[in-house]
This record gives sequence, C-alpha cells and structure tokens, in this order.
Amino acid sequence: MLTMKDIVREGNPILRTVTDEVPVPPSEEDKQILFNMMQFLKDSQDPELAERYQLRPGVGLSANQLGLNKRMFTAYFNDEKGRLHKYALVNPKIISHSVSMIYLPQGEGCLSVDRSVPGFVPRYERIKVKAYDENGKMLEIKLKDYASIVIQHEIDHLNGMMFYDRINKENPFKLPDDVPIRSLY
Repeated sequence: MLTMKDIVREGNPILRTVTDEVPVPPSEEDKQILFNMMQFLKDSQDPELAERYQLRPGVGLSANQLGLNKRMFTAYFNDEKGRLHKYALVNPKIISHSVSMIYLPQGEGCLSVDRSVPGFVPRYERIKVKAYDENGKMLEIKLKDYASIVIQHEIDHLNGMMFYDRINKENPFKLPDDVPIRSLY
C-alpha cells in the first residue's frame, strides 16, 4: 500500500525531470505500479482510510511523484457534474486544446507540495489527449473543465513542471489578458 511517505516532495530533482516514455504494452511491473497509484487515490478519498493512514486526498498521481522516471499517471475524481473519471494513462500527450482557458478560484494543490501556494493557475478549457491504457490500447480522450485541469496538472508533472510554475510571478491573481478565461466555479 502506498502512503504519503512514498510521495516525493518538491525540491527532489525527479519532479523537474521530463520523464522517459514507457514501453508499450506496459510491463507487468508498470501495470502493478499503475494499479498501486490508482489504489492510493481511491484510499486517499476514503475519509476512514485517509485518517487511518494519514493520507492527503488526491485526484491525480504521476509516476515521478513516486520517484520513478516513467511517463505515466493515474487520475480518479468526480467532475463538477458528479461524473466519475478514472484514468491510468501511459505516454499521454495533449494533441489539441482550446484557445479559451479556465482556472480553479481556490487555486491548485499537489501531493508533492506540503504548503499552500496562492494564485490562479490558467489551464486550457478543453483538451484532447492521446495515450495508452494499462493494457497498451491507444486512446484518444476529450476532456473539458475540471477533468481538463486535472489531466493538464498530471501531464505537467511528466514534463517536469509544477502547478505554481504557471502562476503569474508578479501578481499571483492576475490572469492572462490575451485569451478568453473564466473561473470554473
């Protein structure tokens, strides 16, 4: 069982590494890693288990957050309409995105960041992602709104970026003025 002690914290160089592609189809070892990552997310969202094992609730987890140089992540969350999203993606790539952007009014957080980082994180409102599932099947997924935000956050991890890299350095609550952008809520 993965716990918070397995999560790499900011400052560790693996979080600033552009991760290596995973051979497709994924090995049994990689499938097991994805399974364990997904189980961590589910456990972290269960109030009883989260309290028992001191888990911070998470909606996404990338392999490099476990110290692994592998281009894969899991995500498990309900979107703003209550629909369950469950992804175990290998070698994900954003192949298209909207011009319009969105942001979470409360900002973003991260299992690898043990502090509050105030500010708006602009994200594309809609994205199309090409990836492989845990069995090596190629997928094309269209995401919007909250789901789009979560998946962009995880793909950023795989590219060595942290969410706060996208916050305006001079004014954390300033939004880009050259694109249409709205608050998700």
